[in-house]
Amino acid sequence: MRVLFAPDAFKGTADAATAAEALAAGWLSVRPRDEAVVMPLADGGEGTLAAVVRAVPAAVHVPAAAVPGPNGRPVQGAWLRLPDGTGVVELAEVSGLPLLDRPDPLGAHTAGLGAVMAEALRSGATALVVAVGGSASTDGGTGALRALGARFLDDTGAELPLGGGALARLATADLSALVPAPPGGIQVLTDVRNPLLGPEGAARVFGPQKGAAPDDITTLESGLHRLAGILGGEPALPGAGAAGGAAYGFTAAYGATLVPGAARIAEMTGLHAALRRADLVVTGEGRFDATSLNGKVVGAVLHATKQASGPPLAVVAGSIATTPPPGVAACEDLTVLAGSAAAAQADAPHWLHRGGAALAERYNRAPIRP
Repeated sequence: MRVLFAPDAFKGTADAATAAEALAAGWLSVRPRDEAVVMPLADGGEGTLAAVVRAVPAAVHVPAAAVPGPNGRPVQGAWLRLPDGTGVVELAEVSGLPLLDRPDPLGAHTAGLGAVMAEALRSGATALVVAVGGSASTDGGTGALRALGARFLDDTGAELPLGGGALARLATADLSALVPAPPGGIQVLTDVRNPLLGPEGAARVFGPQKGAAPDDITTLESGLHRLAGILGGEPALPGAGAAGGAAYGFTAAYGATLVPGAARIAEMTGLHAALRRADLVVTGEGRFDATSLNGKVVGAVLHATKQASGPPLAVVAGSIATTPPPGVAACEDLTVLAGSAAAAQADAPHWLHRGGAALAERYNRAPIRP
């Protein structure tokens, strides 16, 4: 029997590769004669490069020069060159929230992301795939665009400081020196459908996660309004609010296309072909709730399994906060297995191993059917 293990990261406790390996090891501890296929996935946030490079052996991991992190301190950048010439860039690696010692909601920026994109383009990338999850900033992508040649000016003609807080003084944007987009275009991978502005927009929904107080949110919302008034485009586009509005900035200034991240990464990693060869697929994430089916890995795997009339699907999650939908044949809740959320989070690999074993024990009692 062949079992495919294709989870997302268990955020804050285990990356996707660690989760997949632990689940597989747990399963094999009960059913050692089965074949375990490990395919860690991502939704366009942290772990995107790792998931793609593991699944695409011909992908080349290209170190970039040191680039400015979200607070200006240098961080090591990198990108992937795929066999067809596409470059894959991950915001979380150079402009992500975990890179900050403490949140900086007004000053954090995406300049490092733009610097890595620029290097990929200089190196001949014929298209770009930009994973934007995990952002530390709400700068509308202006930091990245500035690294690519754009200028954002106040009413005196002076260039604004980096960060979303300065956008409240934005008067004009000069895109004349922007590095040309690659011939194959730019895809921005998102895992949310929030617009740029308003009650469901970048500042009000995601600002608090990045340390923004109510006054900060007002400042950031004002700046994004000014940016939208100058760049135009489609600020109401679903997903435009991703990464503090960076998704909007790339669509408005660069003609980028927004793409559901989990589905695109599933395509890039060969999930559909792997499903056709599997007898059971096990996916998972830190919290399985109502949002899991909307742009997340679990939803993408469920959709792909249904499309392929594929094998039964089991979900292992740190906690399960919703009734599993049709198509999910079995679930394991690590919080239940461990006795508490704190215990499950304190040693996630152990409980993931135990979750994989519990699924195998369940299978031995009664095979899991679609």
